[in-house]
Amino acid sequence: MAVKIPAEVQEFLKGKLGWVATAARDGTPNVSIKGSLRLLDDEHLVFADLSSLKTRKNLEENPKAAVMVYDGETRRGYLFKGACELVQSGPLYDQTLVGIRKQMPQLPPPKYVVKVTVEAIFDQSAGPNGGRKIA
Repeated sequence: MAVKIPAEVQEFLKGKLGWVATAARDGTPNVSIKGSLRLLDDEHLVFADLSSLKTRKNLEENPKAAVMVYDGETRRGYLFKGACELVQSGPLYDQTLVGIRKQMPQLPPPKYVVKVTVEAIFDQSAGPNGGRKIA
């Protein structure tokens, strides 16, 4: 079940990179950095996958992921856990492609876009709230 991403967390996400962790059916982990990570709405994140073969294979076998976003300057961060949907065409794909072409026109089009339904959010900031579930 989706949770609402708090407004302060939504604001924090702007312009940040995300590290996406997935796992294969047998539990083998994989982490891939995503420069295209963005907020879709108050319950979803989205990122484009340009060439991450392991990410795709893992999500096809196990559609759960963890997305970590951290700001080293402020020592604040958040961990999002949720279910993923692979999107290969349609409005969400097209919208993401336009965004990528504006920021990095030299990149090839994404093979697919991942829509993450956020099911839990954890504070990953330095300090006493680190690790605490916030949504």
